[in-house]
Amino acid sequence: MGELVTVRAFEGLTGEVLAETRARVAAAAAAPGVGTLVEALRVRLAAVAGGVLAQVNAEVDGRRIRVQEAAAGLGDSIDRVSDALRGRIRAVTGAWAPRPWPGHRAPDSGGPGGGGPGGGAVRELRVVRRKEPSLVWCSPAAAARTMDAMDYDIHLFTDPATETDAVVYRVGPTGYRLARTVPAGPPGRRTSPITLSPHGAPRLTEAQAVNRLAGAELPFLFFAHPVSGRGRVLYRRFDGRLGLIGGHA
Repeated sequence: MGELVTVRAFEGLTGEVLAETRARVAAAAAAPGVGTLVEALRVRLAAVAGGVLAQVNAEVDGRRIRVQEAAAGLGDSIDRVSDALRGRIRAVTGAWAPRPWPGHRAPDSGGPGGGGPGGGAVRELRVVRRKEPSLVWCSPAAAARTMDAMDYDIHLFTDPATETDAVVYRVGPTGYRLARTVPAGPPGRRTSPITLSPHGAPRLTEAQAVNRLAGAELPFLFFAHPVSGRGRVLYRRFDGRLGLIGGHA
């Protein structure tokens, strides 16, 4: 296992607390056993309403993973994220299996996953974080595996079958659903239990998307840019504000 564990934390934590956090996360990463290379461990501790959010990003045998857990106290959040880290390492180093749904989810604080506080007036919502990644071309099944590894509830990618942007997201009854910017038939080869939305994503401006998300009290919204048609994901952060992810227009 890589020995370096970096910790980024909110103000007021002592060096002793940070050192203990590094040690506990390193121990959790080492638990799966010999033969698994875990490195580039990055821990983030954030003070949030009602407690502490702990997030760990790492690489396991070259594959990126992320886990995050919230709790009322720092110790509990580290306990939970350490347990989640051990489970995620076991999951990504073995044969992929659908993640149980519904299940325990940690609220998100900066990525396309777990919904934060619901509802609220539109005037209280604003986009405070924007990402424009170069989207990966991959199958919906591969996107679902990435979504699970990164602890997301929704993952934006480009679907080779239609050469358009699409998302997989966590929802019943199977726990996985595919939606595209244009309506299309089901994937030709199905290797995971993904249901299909028959509708293309609505074309909305950013302001329209914010209004729709707020009005329906949604944790996230998949929509298309009104001009380019590129996919966008608007999501709630743990602090109640919004993040926006989209491919290059």
